Amino acid sequence: MTAPNWESRSGTLRRYARTSDGTWLQTGEPVAVILGKGGQGWGLGLHPPDAILPGEPRKFEGDGKAPAGIFTLPYAFAYDPEQIAGTAMPVLDVESDLFCVDDPGSAHYNTTQRLPTGSTAPWNSAETMQRKDNVYNLGVFVGHNSDHPEPGRGSCIFLHIQNPQGSPTAGCTAMSERSLQELIHWLTPAAFPILVQLPEPAYVRLRKAWGLP
Repeated sequence: MTAPNWESRSGTLRRYARTSDGTWLQTGEPVAVILGKGGQGWGLGLHPPDAILPGEPRKFEGDGKAPAGIFTLPYAFAYDPEQIAGTAMPVLDVESDLFCVDDPGSAHYNTTQRLPTGSTAPWNSAETMQRKDNVYNLGVFVGHNSDHPEPGRGSCIFLHIQNPQGSPTAGCTAMSERSLQELIHWLTPAAFPILVQLPEPAYVRLRKAWGLP
């Protein structure tokens, strides 16, 4: 996914698969996506820290920035898993007891947890995954800050359905439900799918070194 600059609230997602000889082949058409209201900031993922130039923004909890960098896509989620029946991705069933913890002081920070009705939550803040606006009707967890999460560096980042107004997100990457459904069916764990998300200046600078399409 690329966006014009660090402040951009929208961008374009393209899907690529690498052949046995290392050639990148694009799959499908480019997809318009909505980004965070704060644009983008470097997140914590698979990319090396030395890729970040002095003065470039970082991603922190509550800043409204979508994370820039390279991230795993470990699992999908859905209110009704039948919507994406046939996908090779692991699918987490979203029910009313599912939360994503955004409390930096919690041992469960940046993880999805189930909380039985009537139980006391072992955290001070968490986002309910079964929302009234249905933007989490389908989604994919983005592995930003997910390996030994660093408190305060951002949590609960997803690919999800854009809201009807097309307004910016709180830091996630959103798209149409049809595009997201197609993406989830295309993803396969065996291919080790990753999300590369960058503003154009960083993409141009890092394209050759990272072997990007």
